[in-house]
Amino acid sequence: MSLFHKTLLSSLLENQNRATACSSSQSHFLLKPIKFVSIEIFITNYLYFLDFDFVSFSSSLVLKMKLNNQKDPAEKLMWERTLSGSGSPTRPVSKLMVTLLLLVSATYVVYTLKLISNSRACQVEPFSAVVRRLNDIVNSSQPLILFHTNQTAVIKSYASPPPSPPPPPPPPQTGFQHVVFGIAASARLWKQRKEYIKIWYKPNQMRGYVWLEKPVTEEDEEDETSLPPVKISGDTSKFPYKNKQGHRSAIRISRIVTETLKLGLKDVRWFVMGDDDTVFVAENLIRVLRKYDHNQMYYIGSLSESHLQNIYFSYGMAYGGGGFAISYPLAVALSKMQDRCIKRYPALYGSDDRMQACMAELGVPLTKELGFHQYDVYGNLFGLLAAHPVAPLVTLHHLDVVEPIFPNMTRVDALKHLQVPAKLDSAGLMQQSICYDKRRKWTVSVSWGFAVQIFRGIFSAREIEMPSRTFLNWYRRADYTAYAFNTRPVSRHPCQKPFVFYMTSTRVHPVTNMTVSRYEIHRVAHPECRWKMANPSDIKTVIVYKKPDPHLWDRSPRRNCCRVKSKKNNTLEISVAVCKEGEVVEVV
Repeated sequence: MSLFHKTLLSSLLENQNRATACSSSQSHFLLKPIKFVSIEIFITNYLYFLDFDFVSFSSSLVLKMKLNNQKDPAEKLMWERTLSGSGSPTRPVSKLMVTLLLLVSATYVVYTLKLISNSRACQVEPFSAVVRRLNDIVNSSQPLILFHTNQTAVIKSYASPPPSPPPPPPPPQTGFQHVVFGIAASARLWKQRKEYIKIWYKPNQMRGYVWLEKPVTEEDEEDETSLPPVKISGDTSKFPYKNKQGHRSAIRISRIVTETLKLGLKDVRWFVMGDDDTVFVAENLIRVLRKYDHNQMYYIGSLSESHLQNIYFSYGMAYGGGGFAISYPLAVALSKMQDRCIKRYPALYGSDDRMQACMAELGVPLTKELGFHQYDVYGNLFGLLAAHPVAPLVTLHHLDVVEPIFPNMTRVDALKHLQVPAKLDSAGLMQQSICYDKRRKWTVSVSWGFAVQIFRGIFSAREIEMPSRTFLNWYRRADYTAYAFNTRPVSRHPCQKPFVFYMTSTRVHPVTNMTVSRYEIHRVAHPECRWKMANPSDIKTVIVYKKPDPHLWDRSPRRNCCRVKSKKNNTLEISVAVCKEGEVVEVV
């Protein structure tokens, strides 16, 4: 039964009970008008629910109406005879009918007076509830469909489907609580390397474990509160190792992800691998991982800077020292087959290529992120850091091999110094901006939070964005073509050697809420230049203003723009910000 019928029937029954209680008659009940629908349709539906024969009722009703409308007395008499079924009623019958009509009329008058006297106490209008309910249906958005048949006229109401439940809230964004670090370490170098881990690891926010081949003696009580817990790797003597140039500890390190998974930690989305000499910019790591669906299989990392390294190992392999991330579903799949996989590759050199071999069997390729840095180089990282690719800086590696990233500091102190701008604007750390001082004809390159370079002359952005070769190849006999990216030589022209300013301090301005970073000139000897133009050596300090931009990597990759603001005494002021509409770094 449709909603209309249910509403009508329940209202009729309810009002019939009320009418009975208030001594109202059914005739009075039927005489109430229905404003929104014709009396014929209402009576039809009412009689339909009371199981009346609508055909006989309507036929009698129509004939009676036609009889009352006849103006000719002869025709009226004919219709009365038709209805009565007798052409000549007798006189006694007529008297009886008159008596009955008088009796009924008297009863009706008395009954009506009684009803009127009780109406104020009752305050019931039998049809009012019906009308209200039917009006609710008619005025609602539910469509009313009228079906006409030979015997009935039925109104059906189709209710709209119930509203669908609201979608579940999206899962929280990936954060430190969803990441577990697995750090490969050596007991022999632990005392020295643990200082790198202290720089970036936050015990109260992160989860992770250091995996050693054997226990070490804790000499510093601070280690317990500033370092991840130490775990001892499982026995790997059952796995064959046949590479004469390597060490079988590679098998142990390759199983760190599987062993970390077996610890049964809850709410893990990503397993992140690194070495004990890997320094993470953890906030940028989270930014990178948020780009990917942790419910899918992902193997995220980057290549070596050495072209020869990539050839010897693989261009499809993530280098463990630079760090890589494995999603939870991939870690589960890896754990089910890794031991069998490792046994199939006894001739491989290290842990990274064993991991990549198993990924190949699982069919999962490397997803490359340029912010993971293996740094298979020697010498000075300045050229690489000052021209960082347009990607968040995630890791630094091989810090024991290269020079300190800031001059006149130890390696550890230099990395601690880098943490100051990293805490204020990690998204913009090391990001390069290029601009020109057109009045002095200088080219300015800002590597925010690290260094500023000033060049005499105007150089194209294409040239300045290439790293200068301040470093040496991992294979010392290799030439400059043995890199996996474009480089440019360090200029030998006495007038084109850049003036370098290293970051000395960074703070947030309390009023403007902008970072104010200060860069002091690196005091080294410069050859004499005979060009008749402004000399950058007159500048002793560069001040860079930049608004923190935590959502920098939520947008499409693009370098920020810098603008030379002014020169006051020996200080050059520069602003760094998102490029304006139509702003281009062009040579003019």
